[in-house]
Amino acid sequence: MKKINDLLAGLPMTILAGVFLVLSLIFMLTGFSFPVDPAWITIIISGIPMLYLALTRLFYEKWVSSALLISIAMTASMAIGEIFAAGEVAFIMAIGAILEDMTVARAKKGLSKLIALAPTEGRRLIKTENTWTEEIIPAEKIESGDLLRVLPGEKIPVDGRITSGSTSIDQSVITGESLPADKTIGEDVFCGTLNCYGSIDIEATKVCEDSSLQKLIAMVKEAENKKAPMQRIADKWAVWLVPIALVIAVLAFFITWASGYDIMTALNRGVTVLVVFCPCALALATPVSIMAAIGHATKHGIIIKSGEALEKMGRIDTIAFDKTGTLTYGKPEVSDILSFDQTISESALLSMTASAEAKSEHPLAKAIVEYAKQKKITLMESSDFQMTAGKGICAVVQKKHLLCGTEKYLLENQIIIPEYIALELKELRSQGKASILIASDNICIGIIGLSDVLRETAKDMIQKLSAMNIRTVLLTGDNQMTADYFAGQLGIAEVRADLLPRQKVENITQLQHAGNHVCMIGDGVNDAPALKTANVGIAMGSMGSDIAIEAADIALMSDDISKIPYLKRLSRSTLNTIKGNITASMCINAIAVTLSVLGLLNPVTGALIHNAGSVLVVLNAALLYDRKFEK
Repeated sequence: MKKINDLLAGLPMTILAGVFLVLSLIFMLTGFSFPVDPAWITIIISGIPMLYLALTRLFYEKWVSSALLISIAMTASMAIGEIFAAGEVAFIMAIGAILEDMTVARAKKGLSKLIALAPTEGRRLIKTENTWTEEIIPAEKIESGDLLRVLPGEKIPVDGRITSGSTSIDQSVITGESLPADKTIGEDVFCGTLNCYGSIDIEATKVCEDSSLQKLIAMVKEAENKKAPMQRIADKWAVWLVPIALVIAVLAFFITWASGYDIMTALNRGVTVLVVFCPCALALATPVSIMAAIGHATKHGIIIKSGEALEKMGRIDTIAFDKTGTLTYGKPEVSDILSFDQTISESALLSMTASAEAKSEHPLAKAIVEYAKQKKITLMESSDFQMTAGKGICAVVQKKHLLCGTEKYLLENQIIIPEYIALELKELRSQGKASILIASDNICIGIIGLSDVLRETAKDMIQKLSAMNIRTVLLTGDNQMTADYFAGQLGIAEVRADLLPRQKVENITQLQHAGNHVCMIGDGVNDAPALKTANVGIAMGSMGSDIAIEAADIALMSDDISKIPYLKRLSRSTLNTIKGNITASMCINAIAVTLSVLGLLNPVTGALIHNAGSVLVVLNAALLYDRKFEK
C-alpha cells in the first residue's frame, strides 16, 4: 500500500489546502460573501485522499481506521452545508499524517554495503602431476574441502582451516576485536576477514550461505523483517471510536428531535458530535511530540531514525555494550614498558624496539612507533629486517640483534623466558593487554605492553545509568580475561565474552525472553545483527562502520558515549509527554461531545474547539524542544 503521505498529496499541497481553509475562516468571520467557499479546495486537496484511504482500508484491508471517522464527519458536515467544518477536520488529519510520515521514515538499509564485504572470488589450488597450480574462481563455486591460497592483503573467501603457513588476520568484521589475531596451521579463519601478512593455504569448511559473513548478512535481514512500523494510536483505537461516535451522534439526533426541536437542529447536533469526536488531537499527540524530541536530540549530535525507536528507548531497562570502539577507542596504545636489564632504561628500550619495528606494518608495531614519536624518542636505522607473519620481527639496531614478538616466537628462537618474566606476562594479560617481548643477543631484555584505552566518560556514564536503575551488560568478542578487566574498570558486573555475532544475537534474545527491554550499543560490522535484534540499536557514528550506523535505530554522531543517560531521559520525557497529550485530547473531546449533545456547540464552533485542542497538543509537544535533559 502507498504511504499515507503519497495519498495525501504531499506537504506542498497540504499547505495550499491550509491557505484556502484560513481564507474560508476569514470570509466566515467577516461576513464576506463569495460564490464558492474556499474550504471546498481544502476538501478536494485533503479530504478526497482521506476518503479514498478510508474506503481502501475498509473494503480491501478490512481495517476500520481513524480516517473512516474523519470521512464520515466530513461528509456529514458537507451534507448540512458546514463546509468550513468539513475542510477543517480533513486538513488537521492531513497534517498529522505528514508529520508522522516524517518521523517514522527510516534511513536506507546497509545490506548492500554488508553484502559488498563478501569476497567475489577465491584462489583455488589444483594438483597437476607433481605440482600445484592456481585458478581464480567465483566464490559461489568454492566447495567444502577445496584447498585455497590466500595472499597478503586478500580477503578470505570462505570459512576454512589453515593447512599451511601462518599469518595475522584482521577479523574485526566478524569478532569486533581491535587487534589482528595471529593464526597458524590448524586454526580456523572466517569469510570476509583480511589476511594481513603471510601467505596461507586453507581448506574450505563452510561455503556460500553457511559461511560466517553470509550468516551475518542473513541475521541482519531477519532482524530487519522483525521491525514493525509504528502504528498511529488513533488508528489502534479507531475500531472503537467509529461505532461509539456514530451511536452518540445518532442518539443526539433522535433525543434532540424527540425533544421538539426541528430536524435541522437535530442534524446539526449529530454532525457536531461527529466533528468534535474526530481524533485529530489524538493523531497529533504522538508524531508532534516525537518530532520535537528528535529535533532536541539532533542539537546534541544524536540522530534518531524513527519515532518508534524513541518510544522504545523510553521503555529500555537493559543496555548491552560492545567493548572495542564503544566503551574504548578501539586503538592500541603503549601502556607499559618493562626493562629487565638494569643497563637499559625504559626510554632506551622503547627506542630500540621502535627502531626495529619501524619497517613493520603490524598495528602493534605502528602503535609502538607512534608512541615513541609522541615521546620524541630518536629512532635509529635498522638492518637485516625480517618478519615472521603472526609471530614477530627480527632486525639489527646499533649492532644488536633484536627479536620483537610473541612468547612463542622467542621460544622458537631458543630464547629462554624466565619465570619472573612469565609472571609479568600473565599480569599484563589479566589486565587485557597485548605484549611484545624484546630479546637482544638471545636474552629477553624487556616487555612492551599495549592496551585499548577506555573512553574518559565511560565510567561516569555507567554510574549514571545504574543510578537510573538501568541494567548494564558487556557483550564482546574479546577473551574473558580482557573483558573482565575492562568491565571491572567500568563497574559493569555482567560480562559475556568470546562472542561471535551469532552469539551476541543469542544473548540479546535471551535477555528479551527474560522480560527485558534491551538496547544494544556497538560500532562494528559484527554488531549489526545484534543492533537489529535489540529493541533499540545505537551505533557510534563517527568511528563506527557505515553498516553498523545503518543497522542501528540511533547514531551518536560525535561518538560521545556520555550522552546515553541524556538520551534515556529525553525518551522517558517524550513518552510522558505523549501520554499527557493523549489524556488531554481525550478530555477535550469528552467535554466537547457533552457540549455538542447539549446544543451549546454547532459544527463550526465545534470545529474551532476541536482545532484548539490540536493546537494545545502541538504547543505542549513543542516544549520538549527547549527542555533541559543534560542533568
